[in-house]
Amino acid sequence: MLGGVLEVNYPPRRIISLVPSQTELLYDLGLEEEVVGITKFCVHPDRWYREKRRVGGTKTVHLERIDELQPDLILANKEENNREQVAELAARYPVWVSDIKSVAEALQMIGAIGTLVGKKERADQLAATIREGFDAMTKAAVPKKVAYFIWRKPWMVAGGDTFISDVIKSIGWENVFCDSLRYPEITLDLLRDKNIELVLLSSEPYPFKEAHIAELRTVVPDARILLVDGEMFSWYGSRMQQAVGYLGELLRKETSR
Repeated sequence: MLGGVLEVNYPPRRIISLVPSQTELLYDLGLEEEVVGITKFCVHPDRWYREKRRVGGTKTVHLERIDELQPDLILANKEENNREQVAELAARYPVWVSDIKSVAEALQMIGAIGTLVGKKERADQLAATIREGFDAMTKAAVPKKVAYFIWRKPWMVAGGDTFISDVIKSIGWENVFCDSLRYPEITLDLLRDKNIELVLLSSEPYPFKEAHIAELRTVVPDARILLVDGEMFSWYGSRMQQAVGYLGELLRKETSR
């Protein structure tokens, strides 16, 4: 997805995934035997998390473990993985790097990986199901001004060029930080100037809790503040199937208030 050329043994027989959402995708494509390594953050499916060889985290891969596994394909992501480590791996093994900023690009990624691993028909069916789900999802009649937090100390939010922001847009809501790039650090004072109606506190990567709702309520007392499942907003693989129902229910509850 970065425009490079990749040569692989086709279909690959020893795959390592460094991207949690794409690990789950590989499982749903039926690559039980082919996936030999995952990261410690690849928590879905649970059985793979318990049984597959872990090669480190998304930012700190143990290169010696990858060498032991001798992969013929590694899946990485531009945002989630360390650029220097990915470059080092690419000098030794075929590395396919995704770059996802929208629902459309996530669907493109599903199709591309399906083709790459010899599961094109299955991947195309999955992408079509997800696309139909998002297309059919009811949109908010009136755009609600939303801030989506991913981190605390420093406070960080999702900017406009992120997959999360595009998911928010797909509901019919408006990301108040859509003019910012990636995940900007902000001060809470900035929230007062945004006329925010809804604050979403993600379960990952920072595990926001009820106590943080109280902390933010002192800054934006008139806004609704909710804890949300970060996987449903940020996992751009097969979990998007579940996200359709989750997002629809979230919108329904907020609309009925």
